[in-house]
Amino acid sequence: MSKIITLPKIEDPRGNLSVIQGNTIPFTIKRVYFLYDVPSGAERGGHSHKNQQEFIIAVSGSFEVVLHNGNEEKVYHLFKPNKGLYVPINTWRELRNFSSGSVCLVVSSDEFDESDYIRDFKDFINYLK
Repeated sequence: MSKIITLPKIEDPRGNLSVIQGNTIPFTIKRVYFLYDVPSGAERGGHSHKNQQEFIIAVSGSFEVVLHNGNEEKVYHLFKPNKGLYVPINTWRELRNFSSGSVCLVVSSDEFDESDYIRDFKDFINYLK
């Protein structure tokens, strides 16, 4: 089940620090990537994973993550670098409404594998049946 996870926040007058380690997210990290310079109006995502879990954070700026589990759709607005969205397997995701200068960090449970992706929504719904 998808959920917002609040990361530990170490506050300091010189600047705050948040950490992703060990038990902060429900999987072992095998890949990290980030999206940036996303043009106004552009959308990212548009796929699901069969086996890969993800944790998505708005490191800077803001954006929306639209998740669909095959039955219902839920929209999350990410805008704090110490709060991220856990996305389990078999969940369709779309990222949209990126603010200017936003940076999206994605922490993943596995390395890139094209065969793990479902890139068509109809195929995703059929896969879940």
